[in-house]
Amino acid sequence: MTGISHDDEGKAGSQTLLSLSVLLVTLALCCYEANAVVCPAIVTDMVSSFFSYELTYKLQLPRFGAPREAVDARLEMKRCTDKISFRNRLLILKALAKILLKCGYKDLLNFLS
Repeated sequence: MTGISHDDEGKAGSQTLLSLSVLLVTLALCCYEANAVVCPAIVTDMVSSFFSYELTYKLQLPRFGAPREAVDARLEMKRCTDKISFRNRLLILKALAKILLKCGYKDLLNFLS
């Protein structure tokens, strides 16, 4: 026996799929063309969704002018990412930073602050 329940394994698998999905969407948004420019607001939103408190994150969302359904979906995604361990969120941040560098993002220090 490993001491890990099937529920724990399922949660870990779901978090891995969510992380992979976030990375693939990021790659698609940032590098859909060879000369694509990375939108700083998208970068800030991605980092905030992993590391801000939900209330703080919710207060940042109106700047995009998205419909209520989109805001609700983003907050639901935030609740999912909050379940990812801090260590794994840092690993995702590292992967995002690598993607951003590949996409030509120049202000990596701002991204990390």
